[in-house]
Amino acid sequence: MKLIIPMAGRGTRVRPHSHVTPKPLLNVKGRNIVERIVDTFSRVLPEVPDEGVFVLGPDFGQEIRDQLTEICEARGMSANFAVQHEALGTAHAVGCADEHLQGDGVVVFADTLFHIEDAVTIEADADVVAFVRTVDDPRRFGIAVRDGDQVTKLIEKPEDPVSNEALIGIYYVRELADLHEEINYLIDNKVKGKGGEYQLTDAFDRLLQRGEVFTTASVDAWMDCGTIPALLETTGRILDREADDLRQGTVEDSVIHEPVYVGPGATITDSVVGPHVSVEAGATVENTVVRNSIVFQDATVENAVLAKSVVGRHAAVRQTRQSLNVGDHSQINVELRS
Repeated sequence: MKLIIPMAGRGTRVRPHSHVTPKPLLNVKGRNIVERIVDTFSRVLPEVPDEGVFVLGPDFGQEIRDQLTEICEARGMSANFAVQHEALGTAHAVGCADEHLQGDGVVVFADTLFHIEDAVTIEADADVVAFVRTVDDPRRFGIAVRDGDQVTKLIEKPEDPVSNEALIGIYYVRELADLHEEINYLIDNKVKGKGGEYQLTDAFDRLLQRGEVFTTASVDAWMDCGTIPALLETTGRILDREADDLRQGTVEDSVIHEPVYVGPGATITDSVVGPHVSVEAGATVENTVVRNSIVFQDATVENAVLAKSVVGRHAAVRQTRQSLNVGDHSQINVELRS
């Protein structure tokens, strides 16, 4: 079974952290989004995926491919890559993985995090399982319209929605070649949907209308990582949910207001930290008060007071009292003012 993961977007709303690191490789409490996706589906699917297929942007370098390969190999999977040279929509992104679109697999967009508690059941007659989440305003999403257990129609961002079951960008497909055929139809015939792009929802709806059987599966939590405030909120929710392995680094002479994650090799000294702070591997927090924040790998925060802040990898923040969004390898050093 394959995991098809389109991740060619540049994550502009989480800049500057996505300038160097694609958003799906940003850590959320010790593991990046791709790792969490792979681990979730390895746990809940009837068959453990054995191949990851990553659709990358044209400027993604070898370091990113190496990191994704390492993630897969650590979990007994092979890693394959495709490139989306131009952003023409979600169907186009999946279609760029054309040579890998055969057999069964899961298509999952690495834009959000989700939690699935129980094993997913795939009925014997189901050709596609669309994962959904009930939302208050489905007009911003694709929706599934169904009769009983079976889906009868898929609509992308409806102006007048007849269902509040939002499609969350995860689909099990029994035969990926069938989906590939419908994606090719959209592109060959220039059938564009919302936003003037080739929409995956339209390709799936064509499968549905030709008689393939669609069912749905629910997720227990659906968490956005697409903006800095959303990334902070999601990190807080993950910290609340995963409280069993928070302390992996060193804490000395400090007050910790749980939940606080201290990654391997990270140190907190003479500080007041939390709640909802993630101090990633190798980071240092010293003589600092910090809450509701993320300190990424190998960053340093000293003599500071921070809230609702994100400090990038290898960045250094000293002598400041404010909310910050600091990119990788940056330095902030401002005298405290009372």
